[in-house]
Amino acid sequence: MEPVSVIIPAFNRAHYLEAAIASVLTQDYPCFEVLVVDDGSTDRTAEIVAAWQPHLKYLYQENRGPAAARNLGIKEARYDLLAFLDSDDRWRPGKLSAQVGAMADQPEFLLSHTEEIWWRHGKRLNQKKRHRKQGGDIFARSLELCVIGMSTVMARRRLFTTIGLLDETLPCCEDYDLWLRLAVRYPVLFLDQPLTEKHGGRPDQVSVQYRVGMDRFRISAITKLLQSGALNREQTELAKRELRKKCQIYGQGCLKHGRTEEGARYLALADRS
Repeated sequence: MEPVSVIIPAFNRAHYLEAAIASVLTQDYPCFEVLVVDDGSTDRTAEIVAAWQPHLKYLYQENRGPAAARNLGIKEARYDLLAFLDSDDRWRPGKLSAQVGAMADQPEFLLSHTEEIWWRHGKRLNQKKRHRKQGGDIFARSLELCVIGMSTVMARRRLFTTIGLLDETLPCCEDYDLWLRLAVRYPVLFLDQPLTEKHGGRPDQVSVQYRVGMDRFRISAITKLLQSGALNREQTELAKRELRKKCQIYGQGCLKHGRTEEGARYLALADRS
């Protein structure tokens, strides 16, 4: 029974945090630690965590964003297996045991993820085909969009030693950037079971706050990847094609909304790609 370090970043999510913690502590897998990383909250987050101690560890940092919060959790975690849960999401029963078992059976994989159920304003959403998860080589699909839900992930610590931690300069799409760096080098293990519940659609979520113009962060991630020298010829062509596409769409959008200089810059990048 390999122990697991569960990392929960939190920023002003006291209203949701208790349910997230409960979904971990009621798992049927008994061998784990829970680290709640408070990213400078000004609400009752510390009080909520205190009510659950000594069953979890509380870490505090000044507000630096979700990437920095997760990175602190990775650095402070005691165990080799790391699992992640956003403070407004929840795990379904049996999630930890199923995922630990799958990774024990197939130790060649450094990361596994699961299917998830999406909720918005209390209503369950039907996922579009393009959002369906998969395993194996996911590089081509990872260029298009974020194909791994962070709250579904379990990973070996050495993955982050190899590809690096999350990019703290990205206020959004830091997970998209991470999955690109992963997929260039490694296949992923996928459990086709809905073991995570994702709750979205609220204005406090980073994905909502940066919804307009989000592709500029993805463009940055692809550009950085192309400059890294880590891609083979086929991966390079796929990345350049997606970069051109995203730059053209984003550049045209800038022009449409009167941001002429920014639009011209991204359209020029598309032409050079």
